[in-house]
Amino acid sequence: MPAASSVSYQRTREMTIDELLLENRIVFLVGEINQSSAARVMMQMLYLENQKRGQDISLYINSPGGAVDDTLALYDTMRFLASPIATYCIGRAYSGAAVLLAAGEKGKRFILPHAKVMIHQPYGGVTGQAADIKIQAEQIIKMKRGLNEIIAKATGQTFEKVTEDAERDKYFSAIEAKEYGLVDEVLEHPPEGTENKSFS
Repeated sequence: MPAASSVSYQRTREMTIDELLLENRIVFLVGEINQSSAARVMMQMLYLENQKRGQDISLYINSPGGAVDDTLALYDTMRFLASPIATYCIGRAYSGAAVLLAAGEKGKRFILPHAKVMIHQPYGGVTGQAADIKIQAEQIIKMKRGLNEIIAKATGQTFEKVTEDAERDKYFSAIEAKEYGLVDEVLEHPPEGTENKSFS
């Protein structure tokens, strides 16, 4: 084995799974979207942007959603980067995770056959004095409108249609998610051109 190949092989063997995935520009969003998980994903995407600006980043999503502020921070980061973000739903993309799935690069938003997507209006407990309750309620309405506008833009649905659908939990099968415009393709095999991607 040539010396250079030997060094590369040894380095690969010493890398963790997370490091190998990141080396291949693959980022995972798994579990609840919160300050910690959002910060980790944003840092990884920014790192990859700095390494090879403009080259695709693959974001794999299996999440029930989470905090709206952290979801929007991730969304803004995705839009900010020059690198196209290909999104993959590999289990579920509910609530804010559905927003991120749909926000991927057009033509590069994928879902596996048995994965599910769900959209709904943001939850928010309202407590406190009357004036505080009014302020919190107005903020929830603003967040709801903002999220619905993002989904409408990403899917091609009208704002009114998305608003109506999101009034209650609305679930989509993989095929239904494609028909709605949340994703572009239902995958049973890796996208063309990625089958031989090497972790070396």
